[in-house]
Amino acid sequence: MDFITTVEDLEAHYGTPGAPSLRKVARQMTPLYRKWIMASRLCMLTTVGPEGTDDSPRGDDGPVVLELDPGTLALPDWRGNNRIDSLRNIVRDGRVSLMFLVPGSNNVIRVNGTAQVTADAAMLARFDKEGKQPRTVIVIKIAEIYSQCARALMRARTWTSGDESADLPSMGDILAEQTAGEEGGRAYDEEWAPRAAQTMW
Repeated sequence: MDFITTVEDLEAHYGTPGAPSLRKVARQMTPLYRKWIMASRLCMLTTVGPEGTDDSPRGDDGPVVLELDPGTLALPDWRGNNRIDSLRNIVRDGRVSLMFLVPGSNNVIRVNGTAQVTADAAMLARFDKEGKQPRTVIVIKIAEIYSQCARALMRARTWTSGDESADLPSMGDILAEQTAGEEGGRAYDEEWAPRAAQTMW
């Protein structure tokens, strides 16, 4: 199998991008990009570190990020599994990308930039939900914002194919497989859902 090994060969293979794909890029929040991002309750956070890359879904019951100013977004780190892979990467290498999704739309809005992690009390308090606050907040300086081509979600029929999860293994099944039955299984699945619902924030 032959591989493309130079940028020049890659660009020659694909040709010149169309003008709209280049002109759609903004360097900070604009009124319409703001409207789109503030409608998103789910984004994918991509980071990079010495061990490689990490991609993590981030969700909320309202806008998934807070705009601090037109060039800065804040993303709360709510309760999770405490692996902190994304946060560890950001502390060592601030480069991040976020992809914002809205149910029903095949478009995705991407933000590229640099990030830092803060546990500043005043910042945490801005995300207070009935007395509960995130452990930290990721503060992102925007380098560019642009829309992603809709064809990927269209091809996947992301919002139109219905629930296709019926035959998938549960997380308890996967954990049991990975630990030779020492962890996971049906008991794990039965206990996890109600526990997670009680400790969402």
